[in-house]
Amino acid sequence: MDQATFIKQYATNRANTNSLKWDALDQRYGNPDLIAMWVADMEFQVPQAVTQALQARVAHGIYGYSYTPDSYYDALIDWEQRRHGLRLEKDWIRFGTGVVNSLYALINTYTQPGDGVLILTPVYYPFFNAIRDNHRQLVTSALVNDHGHYQIDFDDVAAKIKANEVRLFIQCSPHNPVGRIWTEEEETKLLALCEENDVLVISDEIHQDLEIDRTAHPFISALTVANGRFADRVIVVNAPSKTFNLASLLNSHVIIANEQLRAQYDAAINRLSQTEVSVLGQIAGEAAYRNGEAWLDQILAIVRDNYHYVQSQLAAHAPQVKVAELQGTYLTWLDLRACVDPATIHQFVQDQCGLAVDYGEWFSPDQQGCIRLNLATDPKYVHQAVQNILNGIASLKSAD
Repeated sequence: MDQATFIKQYATNRANTNSLKWDALDQRYGNPDLIAMWVADMEFQVPQAVTQALQARVAHGIYGYSYTPDSYYDALIDWEQRRHGLRLEKDWIRFGTGVVNSLYALINTYTQPGDGVLILTPVYYPFFNAIRDNHRQLVTSALVNDHGHYQIDFDDVAAKIKANEVRLFIQCSPHNPVGRIWTEEEETKLLALCEENDVLVISDEIHQDLEIDRTAHPFISALTVANGRFADRVIVVNAPSKTFNLASLLNSHVIIANEQLRAQYDAAINRLSQTEVSVLGQIAGEAAYRNGEAWLDQILAIVRDNYHYVQSQLAAHAPQVKVAELQGTYLTWLDLRACVDPATIHQFVQDQCGLAVDYGEWFSPDQQGCIRLNLATDPKYVHQAVQNILNGIASLKSAD
C-alpha cells in the first residue's frame, strides 16, 4: 500500500494507554503537553498478522507455563538468514525478558567485580548502568565525529583495553544514538583487537533490522564478521521488540555460538534468573518474523523520509545544527551546540520547542547540547518538531 494509506491505517494516538512515552511526560519532564520524541518505540500498530496471532491465543483463554516451539526457532533462524545472511543454530539460542536484563546477567556471568568493561561513547545509557550497578570498572572510548559521520578511534580503543585490562567489550551495532552501521572492515579491526587481548564481546544487535539503506549500508552481525572468525568470543543479544514494536511483551534472545560459553551462561542463569518464556511475546515474535517483512519495509520508508525531512530542513534553515548520518536505527542525533548554550538545552528543547527528547548527556557526559529524536512515528510529529526547533533557533538569534 502507499505510505499515506499505511499511516492512516497504522498510526495510532497512544494517549491514555499507560504509555511511558506519552502518559509519563508530566512525571518525566514536568509538562504533559510536550510532543513525545523520546523512548525507542513507535506510534504504529504492529503487523496485522501479529494482532491476529495474539487474538487467537487470547481466545484460547489459558496462559499457563509454556515452552518455545520449534516453529519459533525456525522463524527466527529463517529471518536471520534471509534478512542478514546470518546462519544460526537452534542450540545457540537462549531467551530473556529484554536485552538490558540480559546485559546485566551476562556481565555477572563473564566478569568479576572490578573488571574493566569497555563501551564506545556516546552510547545507549543502560550500558553505563549495567556496568556501574554490577561494580565493574567503566572504560570508555569516545567515537570521533567527522562532520556527522562517527568513527571508531582504534588507537584509543587499543590503549584503553591494555591500560585497564579490559575483560569485556559491549558493542552497540547498529550504534544507538549516532546511527552508524559498522562496516565489515571496522568490525574486523575492532574484533581483532579484542581477540589479541582476550576480550569477550557482547554485541547488542537489537536495531539490526532497522537499516536505512540496505544496499549502501547493510547490517553485519558480529557473528559473521570475517566468515565467522570471531564467533567463539562473541555473544549476540537481540529481539523482535525494536523491529516490530513489541517491547512490553518481554521476549529477547541471547545467542552464543561457543559451547563452553553457553555452558557457562546456562549454569549462571540457573543461579541468577529462573525466568519462564513469555508465551505472548513468542507468539507475537514468530508471527512478526513470518509475516511482518512488508510492514517493516513500510516503516523503514517512513523513517527514511522523516530523516531526509529533518536533514534537509535543518540544512536549509539552520545549517549550524549537525545532523548525524543515519545508517541504522530509527533515531536521529542532532548536535545543537553551535546554536544553543548547552547549559540551557533543557529549557530550549522543552520550554521553547515543546519537545520531550533524549538528551545528549544521558549518552555521555560530554554530549550536553545534543539530542536524540525518534523518527519511527507519524510524520506530522517530526514536521512539528523540526519547525519548533527552527522557531526556537530563530528566537534565540533575534534575542542576541
